[in-house]
Amino acid sequence: MKKWFWPVLLLTALAFVLAGCGGQQAQNAAPAKDITLVYAQGSDPRGLDPAYVDDGESAKVIVNVFEGLVRYKPDSTEVEPCLATEWTSSPDGKEWTFKLRRGVKFHDGTDFNAEAVKFSVERQLPPNRTDDMPYASFTFGPVQKVEVVDQYTVKFILNEPYAPFLANMAMALAAPIVSPAAVQKYGKDFIEHPVGTGPFKFVKWDKGQQIELARNDNYWGDKPAAAKVFFKFTKENSVRASQLKTGEVDMMDGVDPNDVKMLEQSGLKLIKNPGMNINYVGFLCHKPPFNNVKMRQAVSYAINRQNLVDYLYQGLADLANGPLPKFMPGYAADLKPIGYDPEKAKALLKEAGYKGEKITILAYSNPRPYNPVGGEKLAAAIQQDLLKVGINCDIKTYPWKEYKDVLFKAQEGHMFLYGWIGDNGDPDNFLSLFDSKEIAGSLNAAKYSNPQVDKLLAEGRKTMDPAKRAQIYHDLQKIVLEEAPWVYISHSLDMAAYRPNVVNFNLHPTGVVFLRGVSKN
Repeated sequence: MKKWFWPVLLLTALAFVLAGCGGQQAQNAAPAKDITLVYAQGSDPRGLDPAYVDDGESAKVIVNVFEGLVRYKPDSTEVEPCLATEWTSSPDGKEWTFKLRRGVKFHDGTDFNAEAVKFSVERQLPPNRTDDMPYASFTFGPVQKVEVVDQYTVKFILNEPYAPFLANMAMALAAPIVSPAAVQKYGKDFIEHPVGTGPFKFVKWDKGQQIELARNDNYWGDKPAAAKVFFKFTKENSVRASQLKTGEVDMMDGVDPNDVKMLEQSGLKLIKNPGMNINYVGFLCHKPPFNNVKMRQAVSYAINRQNLVDYLYQGLADLANGPLPKFMPGYAADLKPIGYDPEKAKALLKEAGYKGEKITILAYSNPRPYNPVGGEKLAAAIQQDLLKVGINCDIKTYPWKEYKDVLFKAQEGHMFLYGWIGDNGDPDNFLSLFDSKEIAGSLNAAKYSNPQVDKLLAEGRKTMDPAKRAQIYHDLQKIVLEEAPWVYISHSLDMAAYRPNVVNFNLHPTGVVFLRGVSKN
């Protein structure tokens, strides 16, 4: 079996930073009880079919209903067995063979086996793949086909070596194995009737209010401690904090920096983990005025990023030095993004021929894990910075689900607020957001295209030597820092809060919450 060094490096780095931040450590199996857990998040999922969604709100529910062939350990992105018990790769890295766990059932009572794996993956491969499968090409791009060797052995044939392949197979989106019978039964409605093999079964979804899950009593692993789980949707951070304080909910994410002191003084527990995320301002690079690199650079010089970190996020975020957090493999410490310089911004605006045309900033209304104060406050702060250099802006705000639709159509607005939470600890997972082939699938929301960047991404994916990969990604980051398709704002601490009687709760570095081991005293 090949050795995979970068996930191990990230494991070491995360283990170091988590040790100093008070996050609870490994999830231990807790005895099953008839308790109910209520988790509060900012909005509904976009959907619950892992092939058709790309957002964290969906992923938090999905990881408790579905499973992949492999999974991440509780506090890191190190991969461990899940629905596969072991795996091997060929010497050239183009064939991966997985031995599957026996005796596993989907929630609908059908068997998990090699045919189910083949079905789950091939529905996301050409010619079945569609543009509304945002993670399909990203996750399975090099996969040529999937072969059933026998009932419990499956082989992936790749077109070329692919360094992130195993890490991708543990991701919350695209990679989970679905029930073929349920997909055929529900068709397009499977996105609201998810059926997996995970520790919890889907019960119902009351839109705008909550999703109910029930313990899977036939789960192959340690049975979940909780009999029921509710994901409750409350837009406002402060309202969620009040719900936590009164005991209406047991856990919440999206903690507003303004609420941290109040929550701690109320005796509630807070998690503050280093965030594997990036909070950024994107430019719609495919149309005026930001198809002009000087306009993008001008706005970058005009935004006081340090001021945002200090006052908007109150120090509960790190100033971004580029797209990658500093603990991730591939981070380029010697490279610097465009700094705050209003006079330089004014000069570039003049060179670009800007004559005061109104610029529209698209923003989301709810908090995000990478932006816990919400899009409206961040957009307002940026608007004030831009006004100082003579850029007149308006702000258009949408609820999260509607915002994603507006953004991906790219028919309105000029710049936008967005962010990313790392899925697997591999730098390709962040840097692929600049890949021009991801424009159609919506991951490249800035519609940025540079053939040299595309070439470097392709080289990085098939290069197994960590040092050579690091140099490739260094060269790539140098380009995107200079061409500024994004303004790199911050890496937010991963924050969540929970009541003191909740046991074994933690945020995973990928931003999801695994509730199978969580209990209450």
